[in-house]
Amino acid sequence: MNRREALSRVALIMGGTVLGAEAFLSGCTTGTTGLKFSQDDISFLNEVAETILPATGTPGAKEAKVGEFMTVIVNDCYEAKDQTAFMEGIKALQFKDSKAKMGKAFMEASPAERTAFLTELDKQAAEFQKTKKPDETKHYFTMLKELTLWGFFSSEVGATKALRYIAVPGKYEGTVPYKKGDKAWAT
Repeated sequence: MNRREALSRVALIMGGTVLGAEAFLSGCTTGTTGLKFSQDDISFLNEVAETILPATGTPGAKEAKVGEFMTVIVNDCYEAKDQTAFMEGIKALQFKDSKAKMGKAFMEASPAERTAFLTELDKQAAEFQKTKKPDETKHYFTMLKELTLWGFFSSEVGATKALRYIAVPGKYEGTVPYKKGDKAWAT
């Protein structure tokens, strides 16, 4: 299986196409704006990702350092218009939108408030995706969610602790027993 086919399958699992996938497949050469993320931006992205994929019986997105992953992909792989939408979106999420909805900045909210806020934002993003024009960029929360899932499940933590993992190459086993409730395979 080549990278394009693998990424297409991941996109199908995630329910759509991954923004920046073509740039990723071509070597991530589209980022030309010199976009810079601060350590506060990375910490914020980790908190949003942790709200989307919290630690439960397995590590959460923060442990997988998904915030750092997002900054690399947005900076190196997104087109300028997508970078702008992403940056404006995280600023709105961090302050304007969260203050309008919760009466406080995102980082000041409790985990339950954050979850409720992001659930509402996810519904808005889904509605936006249904009505957007082909030349419009995705909703910023859709980008955040896709990058969170991609970053987590492609990380060592996500692949080995949230999914079942067998190092490849290894011996071929044509049938592997499956019990109801087993984790999905990472390889």
